[in-house]
Amino acid sequence: MATTIPVRENMITWALDRAGYDLAKFSLKYPTLNVERWLQGEKQPTVKQLEDFSKKVHIPFGYLFLQEPPNEEIDFPFFRSGQARPNYTVSPNVYDTILELGRRQDWLREYLIELGSEPLDFIGKFNNTTTVNAFVNDLRAKLGLAENWYLACKTWEDSLTMLMDAIEKIGIIVVQNGVVGNNTHRPVPVDECRGFVLVDEYVPFMFINNTDAKAAQLFTLIHELAHIWLGKSAGFNQDQLLPAGDDLELICDQVAAEFLVPKKELLSQWKNIQDIQLLATRFKVSTIVIARRALDLNLITKPQFFNFYNNYMEWAKAKQDSKGSGGDFYRTTKRRVSPIFASYVDSAVKSGRLTYKDAFKLTGLFGDVYTRFINQNVMGS
Repeated sequence: MATTIPVRENMITWALDRAGYDLAKFSLKYPTLNVERWLQGEKQPTVKQLEDFSKKVHIPFGYLFLQEPPNEEIDFPFFRSGQARPNYTVSPNVYDTILELGRRQDWLREYLIELGSEPLDFIGKFNNTTTVNAFVNDLRAKLGLAENWYLACKTWEDSLTMLMDAIEKIGIIVVQNGVVGNNTHRPVPVDECRGFVLVDEYVPFMFINNTDAKAAQLFTLIHELAHIWLGKSAGFNQDQLLPAGDDLELICDQVAAEFLVPKKELLSQWKNIQDIQLLATRFKVSTIVIARRALDLNLITKPQFFNFYNNYMEWAKAKQDSKGSGGDFYRTTKRRVSPIFASYVDSAVKSGRLTYKDAFKLTGLFGDVYTRFINQNVMGS
């Protein structure tokens, strides 16, 4: 007879609530677990059932034996557009994504120190009194970009790729993902999290929500880069590409706007709102980034911008939906893991500093999938 384990009602109800279930909804979806009978004291779960339950509600098995639910507040602010005060609690999928990237960052930081790496010289270099122009000029110089860098790109999609590659070359890990790890059943909601950045003096990590419109990802990328120069970790939803009412958020927003669409250049080209498409082609950014910059410079009104933004996002969503959910797994995973991070993992395995088992855990890739990924994105690069 299978061994049963008494459960704590408060931990079961907390786990259900955390995962977004009420008891009736969960019982209907997973009737064989008999969770309702556990809570009524009529039946106790087996170890296997409790393990199954923990997987379905996405919590570590050991949590179910705690006296009280753990404190899952994050230790950096998560900003929401239009709000003066940040949040320190996030949804489970965002929280688990932060934990996953934090584990990768902790390992890589220790590995780099072991290799004798020095702290990066641009972490916390500026503060909110730095002028936007000085900020932008320093970003471009560090990334090795000319003032008119965008002219070298054919499209704004090329701009996004080029900038991510340039950012990784200076020691920042960029992760593009829209789910927790590789679990497509656990999406990271764009309306809560367009991105976040974990600042560290040795290896900052940037997260870009890949389910967001590609057009918006470009703005998020530079916004996060500015956070690194300020030395401040943060998360944000950037609703309609607008910042929260916070001084640091405002300067990051201004830096991103000037970096992508320099004020002087735009004013010299601007005639009216009908020119947005033409200007987007020139600056190699999306039309909503041009529209957002035009709003900053009072070239268009807020109603005009919101109308433009909403129409664009509807179009982008329809375009994405028409493509379906398919795609090349290894191409998608390249950005979910980061080729630079993967190269460090591969190097550590080959030098004997890391086991394959730990490499699998760090990348979320196992067995032959891990080997093929490394061969395609590290060995072949």
